[in-house]
Amino acid sequence: MLIRNSLIALGLLFLTASCDKKRVFDDYKAFNGTWNKDSIVSFQFEQNDTVTPYNMFVNIRNNNNYPFNNIFLIVNLEQPNGITVTDTLEYMMANPDGSLMGKGFSDVKESKLWYKGFEGEYNFPKAGNYTVNIEQAVRKSGSIPGVEELEGVTEVGFRIESKEE
Repeated sequence: MLIRNSLIALGLLFLTASCDKKRVFDDYKAFNGTWNKDSIVSFQFEQNDTVTPYNMFVNIRNNNNYPFNNIFLIVNLEQPNGITVTDTLEYMMANPDGSLMGKGFSDVKESKLWYKGFEGEYNFPKAGNYTVNIEQAVRKSGSIPGVEELEGVTEVGFRIESKEE
């Protein structure tokens, strides 16, 4: 019985992994339920294809302790040629009734947030090593200083998908 269950679980793992043909890069950094405003999440990857168009996403896993209906992020894309592109982004994280957006069966939801590629094709400008730095920039309404500890964020991820199959 144990061997049969193990074989079924292994088969499902291979099936799930093989269905993700568009994935080029996918990584997560975990938090202990809070994301400090000074904690910058970094992802490094090598990209040598400057011809194929790509989509890039910031993935946020959060739970019911997340107190806001949106999130503000500052994302820096450091290119191999030394140029850094900085974007300040806002995403909706909750429905008008307060329920969390995103996918998931438990109180943890995963939101796949567009970063690059949604407005048209995105091609990497140079071959080489890239770094993506992500920091939260959430503020309470009417407050200038940022939220020191953003509760409810359990993981932040970065994903690159090929637009071609």
